[in-house]
Amino acid sequence: MEHITLLIGIVIVTALVFDFTNGFHDTANAMATTISTGALGPRVAVAMSAVLNLVGAFLSVEVAKTISGGIIDEDSGIRPEVIFAGLVGAILWNLVTWLAGLPSSSSHALFGGLIGATVVSVGLDGVNGDAIVMKVLIPAVAAPVVAGIATVAATRLTYRLGRGRSSEDTAKGYRAGQIASAALVSLAHGTNDAQKTMGVITLALVTGGVVAPDSDPPLWVIVSAGLAIALGTYLGGWRIIRTMGKGITDIQPPQGFAAQTGAATVILASSHIGFALSTTQVCSGAVMGAGVGRKGAVVRWSTAGRMVLAWVLTLPAAGLVAGGAALLADQGNAGITAVAVLAVLACGAIWALSRRKPVDHTNVNEVGVHEPVGAVTAALRSVAPPPAGAKPSAPESAAKTAPQGGVAEHTPEQTPTPAAASSITR
Repeated sequence: MEHITLLIGIVIVTALVFDFTNGFHDTANAMATTISTGALGPRVAVAMSAVLNLVGAFLSVEVAKTISGGIIDEDSGIRPEVIFAGLVGAILWNLVTWLAGLPSSSSHALFGGLIGATVVSVGLDGVNGDAIVMKVLIPAVAAPVVAGIATVAATRLTYRLGRGRSSEDTAKGYRAGQIASAALVSLAHGTNDAQKTMGVITLALVTGGVVAPDSDPPLWVIVSAGLAIALGTYLGGWRIIRTMGKGITDIQPPQGFAAQTGAATVILASSHIGFALSTTQVCSGAVMGAGVGRKGAVVRWSTAGRMVLAWVLTLPAAGLVAGGAALLADQGNAGITAVAVLAVLACGAIWALSRRKPVDHTNVNEVGVHEPVGAVTAALRSVAPPPAGAKPSAPESAAKTAPQGGVAEHTPEQTPTPAAASSITR
């Protein structure tokens, strides 16, 4: 066994940076619906999610073993600089989609980065095609569909059981249910996504001869990966939380409870059998299922379409960036330095762009980000009224009340009535 070299140390740090971006990119998976319905305050929600992500990182190593010894052939001549290039591609795609507020898959960004860098540096022989199909691509298609169908059924059952009860009577129970189900999603997220970084670090250690092939992640790797994703989770990916909580459909507490429970079930089952699926896609599918499952709710399909497009592009886009980085990194120390400098500059530019229109815990639930009502949406609303006793959500109301010290604004989905307009001006 060799000692950890400087290059392997750089790979480990870069992997933890990716893990950090994974945390704030995917916080929305667990907490978006809980925040959007007001079951928990934004800061409390992300703090709880961070703690449970850390706990979940210790519960299993099956997904980590899929990464370290599954999709990439450890014996194909993979070098640490290849892994470094793959991580750079994944980080940059994570930040681009975060800037756009699109809940794309951090997992697929990582897979795409590793595959692209490996193909450029080693060739197709360095990639295990069967493992990619069976443990990445098939779950990518099946998991959000399964979560969506399960959530449609759960949402309809939830409203049927609560039929005849006022929303005030059921609010407390649904609030408790949402908190519990959100905690379960956070725990499940830690068992799946934190382990992907553990797998990458373990792969780097194997390529450097620090640990033997097919080894489980060392304890210090588990601890560091869990802490990195927890820290990223606590800082909160507010842009993506806004999209997941308010941009896809108007979530009410029964829907939030159904969506989170369905998503957690799918993620935990997949972690148990070692499927490195995208928790983002699972949770997004569940949110869309919650929209379809409630009468009168309308899924904003244009937003959903942009999300699906981002999902499709994630693997090839991250792979192309990582492939270019691998070409540079293969030139030696100067190439590795160039990749590192370019990556830092790109990350700084994305961060600077994000400060032009910042989103944080104070404005994450603003609803002025919705698409206008089109003919299809209007027709669906006219024939599918909301269930009796259900309160209209914010985008369905005539106007939004003004925040303290601010100017009132109405949502673009409905023109306020004269009476509402006069009350706003007052």
